[in-house]
Amino acid sequence: MARDGVWLLCLQLVLRPTLVTGIKMEIAIKNFRTLHVDYPRINYPKGFHGYCNGLMAYVRGRMQDWYCPKIHYVVHAPWEGIQKFCRNSENFCENFNEYCTLTQNSFPITICTLGSKQPPTSCSYNSTLTNQRLYLLCSSKQNAEPIGIIGLY
Repeated sequence: MARDGVWLLCLQLVLRPTLVTGIKMEIAIKNFRTLHVDYPRINYPKGFHGYCNGLMAYVRGRMQDWYCPKIHYVVHAPWEGIQKFCRNSENFCENFNEYCTLTQNSFPITICTLGSKQPPTSCSYNSTLTNQRLYLLCSSKQNAEPIGIIGLY
């Protein structure tokens, strides 16, 4: 019995980092889908004073953070259309320590930028709607999922 307990403890020590990493990656994929994909595009009530103010209130609530991000990208396209670009990710972005790719297609994107000259407790955003290609962070090299947007092209 004691031998089984030791074996179980060793197995937990060996597998735990893998399980934790896997769970963190699943959360990153879910967060990408929840925070960066809005298709079809939602219309926020007038009280939010624009799309980005409504969206960023949701983003900050979801992230449970009072910090106002300076920039946030939202893609208005079906998940499958974005996801396919991470299926084969040959590039490794050392700055992010993740695989990355540039999409071949342009997507409709809203860029939410934090307005300048406002008190630190206020988060007022400006919206820019554009069509551009995305630099995506991917969860791995093969059969991956998007986990972040690092820029536009």
